[in-house]
Amino acid sequence: MGICAATPDEALQFRARALAADLNLRVAARADRACDLLLIVTDSGLELHETGRSAVGAVKVDLGRTGASARRLATASRRQPIARAIGLKKRTPTILDATAGLGRDALLLARLGCTVTAVERSVILGAMLRDALERAATADAAAECPKCHFTLVVADAVDVLASMSAPEAPDVVYLDPMYPQTGRSALPKKEMRILRRLVGDDSDAGALLEAARRAARNRVVVKRTPHAPPLAPAPSTSIRGKLARFDVYLTQT
Repeated sequence: MGICAATPDEALQFRARALAADLNLRVAARADRACDLLLIVTDSGLELHETGRSAVGAVKVDLGRTGASARRLATASRRQPIARAIGLKKRTPTILDATAGLGRDALLLARLGCTVTAVERSVILGAMLRDALERAATADAAAECPKCHFTLVVADAVDVLASMSAPEAPDVVYLDPMYPQTGRSALPKKEMRILRRLVGDDSDAGALLEAARRAARNRVVVKRTPHAPPLAPAPSTSIRGKLARFDVYLTQT
């Protein structure tokens, strides 16, 4: 994998070199076919690209709507399965999203008023998430959502959960692992294809669920495709949507 700038612009070139050094990757030319994936620095943020003739379009972390549009989206989302799964009706929980990925679910939960810690172990996705948060702050997007509490941690979630003291424990741990390919996904095919090439399957998803169940004060929520088997037997309840199912494992009685 390599990092390059979208244009010869010196500022972008400088940022590409700095990012490559930070992530321990090499600076590559955009036409470099020796890299199967390129992280490209553009004026509008970081983009992850495939290379080669069959390459699909770029993947980018986008914080989405702001202002009144975001508030309308958050209000509507309170009725969605994910909000019911985290127990939002009874209270506004603290949440650790242990598989942040492109950050969409974490940001949605933050817009719903939850305090969210988003954990992502891929340094590439972590860089893209951090870039998106910095762009949002520059654009005053954060001011449009005063109740958003979103913290990013780039680390292995198993280690993060294991190191938490009881006072630090979140009410809810949310998991959306990358599973072996089954032909169905809540992500668009383009994004799933590139993310699978970047991070592969989360073969340690079972160990992550165990760590989550030990750490969560109230529940662990696991996002699955509708017909996939549960990650662990006998979830306390399951809440179904059109593209995903949310298995809930209560951790307190």
